[in-house]
Amino acid sequence: MGPDVKAVVRDRYGWPDVLRLEDVPVPSPRAGQVRVKVAATSVNLSDWESLRGWPAYARIGGLRSPALRTLGSDIAGVVDEVGEGVSRFRAGDEVYGDNLALMGGFAEYALAPESALALKPSQLTFAEASTIPQAGAIAVRGTEKAMAGSRVLINGAGGGSGAFAIQLAKRLGAQVTGVDNAMKQDFMRSMGADEVVDYAKVDFTRTTRRYDLILDLVASRSVFAYRRALTSGGTYRCVGGSVRALLRVLTVGSVVGRVTGRSIGVLVVKQGPPHFEPVADLCVAGDVRIHIDRTFALDEVSAALARVGEGRALGKVIVVPT
Repeated sequence: MGPDVKAVVRDRYGWPDVLRLEDVPVPSPRAGQVRVKVAATSVNLSDWESLRGWPAYARIGGLRSPALRTLGSDIAGVVDEVGEGVSRFRAGDEVYGDNLALMGGFAEYALAPESALALKPSQLTFAEASTIPQAGAIAVRGTEKAMAGSRVLINGAGGGSGAFAIQLAKRLGAQVTGVDNAMKQDFMRSMGADEVVDYAKVDFTRTTRRYDLILDLVASRSVFAYRRALTSGGTYRCVGGSVRALLRVLTVGSVVGRVTGRSIGVLVVKQGPPHFEPVADLCVAGDVRIHIDRTFALDEVSAALARVGEGRALGKVIVVPT
């Protein structure tokens, strides 16, 4: 292996034009780390937020400039080298995982903590496996209160987490309403949504319909609007969205929820293989479908991020080093 490998880097927060493809030194794994030759990395909304440095929580660890130069957390590839103390993997193993702590997936090689990775199911391609870790864990956690006959609404249902969440809620017997932009209406139906809503035309918090569970992947409204859309005893959970909306949910939401007999809060998503491998098992069994919207090369990461960040992706976008 030569002294340098390709990676997409940035030195400041901003739009996709701050990214550039560079030759960088081959990363060396430290104790407890694994070096992965990246075969595929899926793009998450968290990558877009980290690129922009907005909402403000995306700057944790790097207030003025990004602490991590290379984005991309949901990786899949082949173990190339392991650090001291690593016992679960060896060179040649095919792995995948959510590398949110170190990122680095938009490169030919990435370092990841051993604990973040799992062996890739042989029935899934690297691209397919890379779609699952972060989006799958969010979908599992966000739909765990869905049940037969319950009415579930997923706001932002046309993206990666939303597409998994629709299918998981349907498997639990729920009636699912998907909310997203106009171009994603047919896609949400294809994932199993019983009803679809174009947010530009209809505000789901101002209709007469009430929901037992709302999973909000793009929180932006007031706590009182969310309360209005819930049934008595209903649950609202958000993950992602504006800082103002999240703070209102964390503070006012808990009080309003208790007073009105509803549960309003932020979704706590657990990381690691135990929380995404169940989705991979369902995908292998054919019970949950993976939809890859588009695949981009390493020198097209800017376009890949823009497609997700601007809400144009149907399901997951993949970056494959060439």
